[in-house]
Amino acid sequence: MHPTRKIVTVLALAAIVSLIGGQVAAGADWPNYRGPNHDGISSETDWQSAWGDTGPAVLWKASVGIGFSTTAVANGRAYISGNTGKDNSTDVVFCFDAETGKEVWQHSYPCPLEPKSYEGGTLATPTVDNGKVYTLSKMGDLFCLDAAAGRVIWQKQLNKEMGFALPTWHFSSSGLIAGDMLIFNIGSAGLALNKSTGEVIWQNGKGKCGYATPVPFEMDGQPCLAIMSEVTLFAVKQADGKQLWQFPWKTQYEINAADPVVVGNQMFITSGYKHGCAMLEISTAGAKRLWENKAMSMQINCPIVRDGYAYGFDENIFKCVKLDDGKEQWQDRGLGKGSLMMSADGRLIIMSEKGELVIAQADPQKFNVLARAQVLPRTKCWTSPVLANGRIYARNANGDVVCVDVKKR
Repeated sequence: MHPTRKIVTVLALAAIVSLIGGQVAAGADWPNYRGPNHDGISSETDWQSAWGDTGPAVLWKASVGIGFSTTAVANGRAYISGNTGKDNSTDVVFCFDAETGKEVWQHSYPCPLEPKSYEGGTLATPTVDNGKVYTLSKMGDLFCLDAAAGRVIWQKQLNKEMGFALPTWHFSSSGLIAGDMLIFNIGSAGLALNKSTGEVIWQNGKGKCGYATPVPFEMDGQPCLAIMSEVTLFAVKQADGKQLWQFPWKTQYEINAADPVVVGNQMFITSGYKHGCAMLEISTAGAKRLWENKAMSMQINCPIVRDGYAYGFDENIFKCVKLDDGKEQWQDRGLGKGSLMMSADGRLIIMSEKGELVIAQADPQKFNVLARAQVLPRTKCWTSPVLANGRIYARNANGDVVCVDVKKR
């Protein structure tokens, strides 16, 4: 658990005791994008990365169709989505047995591929909570599915039926569970629905949204959300969506895709297209820029923060940046435009752009590689890996999914 995130203790406990499909969710599950603590860091530490030249054992593989959504893992099942069908006109949400890869169910619905300077396909990651799976298509098709069988409990169309404007590269926010609310980065500055019924609790306009997922944090004793819109970072109250402050952050093509990272009373933000990064001091009164530079421009993934340093991709260069002053500590050019997460003991779990799984110790002095193995075909892989219950899940843009065994024996 990240030591500086005040609100995550409550959220983590809620995730552990929540009922998924009628059972208690395991503490090492990964039920939503960026994990239970919403920071890309798993609580899991008892896993094996010394697998030698042969690489980790492959437990199962699957093909889910074109897309970039990551895997959600809860209560022995893995959920992921892709775009398939004739002329790539169908989205499919898959539920697999997390250990064997046996398909449990699938739910499909019409959705165009919509490639725009990339392969297209699914973007948002499923969110699992209390026996339900929440999925959002790039066109605004929102489903609440029964986690056990995949049947539709309720659904909404956020673009055509509810009038929320599509950004250029379409909706990509994953769902955030906060109490009875299901929250998305949809509209001008966020949308909250009743997770049981889909009814609107609060909304902040119908304008174009950004591509990041809302991040929960605590500020001056109250639950808040950081929401990265097209051109602005908003801080809003979680309970009613009321805006506390905004900070301008305009990126080329209005692509703000990396989630903000909260570090105590500070917030680290970064965006691609050579915009760069910044550290903000935050309070209910507003956000003050402490520094800003171009050391880390994350276009498609989110940074990982540990012990005062940020690790992430400056476009296609992997870097470590010191949070005190923004100075680059080191760089590695061998991974392309990759993605990452981390376990609580500081082991970075990285996927290179060409499908290589790399394990490295978070180290501000050097890029300290512990192990590496080619686990996916050498095609575009921009999706962050997931560590859950001694297994690592990875997928590429074409929809090749692999689950490898990293349990300690």
